[in-house]
Amino acid sequence: MLRLKEKYKKEVIKEMMKRFGLKSEMAAPRVEKVVLNIGLGKMLSGKGTKEREKALGPIVENLAMISGQQPILTESHRSIAGFKVRAGSIVGAKVTLRGSRAYDFLERFINIALPRSRDFRGLEEKSVDRNGVLTVGIREHIIFPEVSAERAQDIFSFEVTTKTTAKNREQAMALFRLMGFPIQKTKK
Repeated sequence: MLRLKEKYKKEVIKEMMKRFGLKSEMAAPRVEKVVLNIGLGKMLSGKGTKEREKALGPIVENLAMISGQQPILTESHRSIAGFKVRAGSIVGAKVTLRGSRAYDFLERFINIALPRSRDFRGLEEKSVDRNGVLTVGIREHIIFPEVSAERAQDIFSFEVTTKTTAKNREQAMALFRLMGFPIQKTKK
């Protein structure tokens, strides 16, 4: 079986050029970056400083194992009393993957993680926006084989956003389908 980046270079580019009448391989859409994003609001709200640090450790560690890269902690820019958030408090974590790491992650995501998720029937077409960005919510992080389900203290959800260089939604859908993303066909 071809690795995802090799498959893209050998098969997907040629098919995209033929399908959309592109003159150069560089004009073919490609994956620009993959962003893993997690909001920590509910998990950390109502806890003291030491409890937050204790709860934050395993989450950051698991996200690092899944992505293969250390996550960045995101802080709130301003205080919001309704959400009990103060300016400068940690509200999330994110990882941005580019190049080979992005393709390696997507290969594991498509072939291993998505089929392991509960009641998975494919990604919906509406997950791709008009700019060619695919956003998928993962309910349980333990679908990735790197994370041991027995050792996981808290099961958390996160978001995987795949940004492409596609000019429109049609090109992005073709790219994702050719790369092997299990996108459902809509019934008319």
